[in-house]
Amino acid sequence: MAKKSSVERNKKRIRLADKYAAKRAELLATAKDESLTNEERFKARLKLSELPRNSAKSRVRNRCGVTGRPRGYYRKLNMSRISLRDLASKGQIPGMVKSSW
Repeated sequence: MAKKSSVERNKKRIRLADKYAAKRAELLATAKDESLTNEERFKARLKLSELPRNSAKSRVRNRCGVTGRPRGYYRKLNMSRISLRDLASKGQIPGMVKSSW
């Protein structure tokens, strides 16, 4: 199991990223719009930098939904390789069979 504080911190980042996604996208579009003056674009960049750092989507870490493990993560299944192997061995994932030869 991962530390509970790490998992909770990541959940907070997910909430913040969802909350500020629209505002962040709007400011980013304004900052990249070359038809605007440089001052307007610079103001948009400043407002973007005033947003909380943890509201950026890139700060969210993919973690296992079962254990919270941050590495060896399968996006499609929302779990780590270790949890996947355990559940597959117990027969709890439909259609998945442990290979043997």
